This record gives sequence, C-alpha cells and structure tokens, in this order.
Amino acid sequence: MIHPILAFIDAPILIGIVVLGALLFGADKLPKLARGAGQAKKEFMLGQIEADEAANRAREEARQRSAESHADVMDNVEAGAMQGEVVPPPTPGRGTPSS
Repeated sequence: MIHPILAFIDAPILIGIVVLGALLFGADKLPKLARGAGQAKKEFMLGQIEADEAANRAREEARQRSAESHADVMDNVEAGAMQGEVVPPPTPGRGTPSS
C-alpha cells in the first residue's frame, strides 16, 4: 500500500526537491552527500553479504550436526564386536541378557 503523500511525488516534485537541497546545502556539498550515501549503501551491502555467509555457515553446521545425530547406529559399533566377539543368543521371551 502506497502512502497517500508518496502517490503525488513525480518528476517535477523530485527536481524541486533537488533544487531546494542545492539552495539549502550549497551545490558544493551535494556531491559529498551523494558520495556519503553511496558509501553507506556499499557498507550496508557488504554487511548483508557477511550476514548471509554467516547464516549459510550456521545452516551447514546445523545440517552436519543433524546428519551426525541421525547416523546409522552400526557405524559406532566397536571393532572388537566385528572380530569374532561372542554375543549370546536371545533367551525366549526375555531377549538378550543385555536388554
């Protein structure tokens, strides 16, 4: 939704604002003001890029933590169990002795 006052701003009004600015601030200060506005925009864009990179890093770290927490349980089995360690058979109705 456009504010009602902004709906009436067109090219002649913008030119009038620039002329009024030149009269108030002086023609020599307008380039400095424009340069300062350009530098502010550049710094804002650099800050936004840094924030995007930080967000991407955080997303990737969260994805890795999630993948690690949902990893296959058998990936963490010790090597001793795979080298012939005897596991007792389940007892009928009771499961294995460890359960």
